[in-house]
Amino acid sequence: MSDLSEQKGIDQPSWARPDGSSFEQWMTSRVARFSTRKYDWNALKFQADYDPKFRRAQMRYIGTGGTGVASDMNTVPAENFTFSTMVIPAGHEGPPHLHTDVEEVFFVLRGKLKVVLTTPEGDRFETVLSDRDLVSVPPGVYREEINIGDEDALMCVMLGAKVPVTPTYPADHPLAKIKR
Repeated sequence: MSDLSEQKGIDQPSWARPDGSSFEQWMTSRVARFSTRKYDWNALKFQADYDPKFRRAQMRYIGTGGTGVASDMNTVPAENFTFSTMVIPAGHEGPPHLHTDVEEVFFVLRGKLKVVLTTPEGDRFETVLSDRDLVSVPPGVYREEINIGDEDALMCVMLGAKVPVTPTYPADHPLAKIKR
């Protein structure tokens, strides 16, 4: 539907100015300040409970990302993508996982990550990302991030959907059998 008159019964997109709000109120609602965020070490706690090497934290800015956290109301509403930061402590890793519906972008702000990308058919690609390096992973490709540096790695994570489908793990990975 391209005619706005046809869309009256449809919810407005998240970026639409709410009725009755001033421009300042509207723009203020679209600002996410670092000082009002906190790292959520529980977003992927089920993974760390299985193995401490999977412990990492998410700080959400736009939407709630692909971690399955839906209750964080301290974010700018998402419409077409989500954006967060992730801390991966030295020696820790994000386990291999696959998004079926979206590309996922990792932008390393600080640290050194080995990224392992594999297809369900077994094709494999590895690379090391460091400060200001980026990788864009297409849907249907497993991705794994391993902090091979001596300090916490900090990266931005962007997913290409308002509410991405919960990722899956390789069938032979132990996390594939764990209920969230």
